[in-house]
Amino acid sequence: MILRSGRCRLFQKPRLFTCNIMDSESSSTGDGPRPQFGNRHLKNPDDVFQHNAWDDVQWDPEQQEHARKVVEQNSSEKMSPEDAARIENEAGKLWDKFYGVHQNGFFKNRQWLFTEFPELVPKEGNIDRVNVLEVGCGVGNTVIPLVQTIADQNFFVYGCDFSETAVEIMKQDENYNESRCLGFVCDVTAPEWPVPFPPNSLDHILLIFVLSAINPEKMHHVAGQLFKYLKPGGLVFFRDYGRYDMAQLRFKKGKCIADNFYMRGDGTRAYFFTQEDLRKLFTGAGFVEEQMLEDRRLQVNRGQKLKMYRVWIQAKFRKPVLQ
Repeated sequence: MILRSGRCRLFQKPRLFTCNIMDSESSSTGDGPRPQFGNRHLKNPDDVFQHNAWDDVQWDPEQQEHARKVVEQNSSEKMSPEDAARIENEAGKLWDKFYGVHQNGFFKNRQWLFTEFPELVPKEGNIDRVNVLEVGCGVGNTVIPLVQTIADQNFFVYGCDFSETAVEIMKQDENYNESRCLGFVCDVTAPEWPVPFPPNSLDHILLIFVLSAINPEKMHHVAGQLFKYLKPGGLVFFRDYGRYDMAQLRFKKGKCIADNFYMRGDGTRAYFFTQEDLRKLFTGAGFVEEQMLEDRRLQVNRGQKLKMYRVWIQAKFRKPVLQ
């Protein structure tokens, strides 16, 4: 069903907007398991405020064109090269500041991962060690739920982050146990990674709302490093912002660093992907595409009667088995 939103209603009453736009699951999915996305459809527009979110919300041509024009306008005035370079150089300090302010209270635990990426759960009777890495682990909103939910002692989770503050907060969690998980600081844009595992040793890698924070010019290097450390046959699980997500439409002029790449008010950054962006990036690094989904969702604030149109990309990429 196509929902007609009108030219100026991709989101409503922005000054009253309270949903966290840095990470989808922080405000829309709660702490418990949820149905796989794509299973809740709005058949009657009058029912829009009956649930917190609706899946597969298709935009009509007018809404799509309006989004394109908004992005064209808010990216018409680029940030100066000097300011862009300064933000690049201070990225670690800015994320340390972010986590210093918010501690572990900003993002909710990602229990939905087990629904969307069931491959994470080891097969029953598995006796081999399973090594998982989350790039951009933050304060452990993925690492901790993984080790809590999967009791298998052969299941081990590594978590790396650019922010030393975030990693230290994760290590203070009562469920952090280095017999099951290990957090460490790593700048994944650096030429070499100081990692506690050898190449070809990871079964799975998680990239959840993290690649978007990296300079697009450095993403190809990151993809190459993921390929290096993943086992043949291993999977990368990806979820991040899609082009014309509400977060992109809310930026003001002067916040655009490069095409579809912006600076938030706190100095952190966000890129907004298309499926073709990801396909080119990962297949160019040697991966095989196994899943590519565009999740167009209508989130609502039922108390304030707000509608918020979100666009996310979810994908799986496999490293080919050596012949």
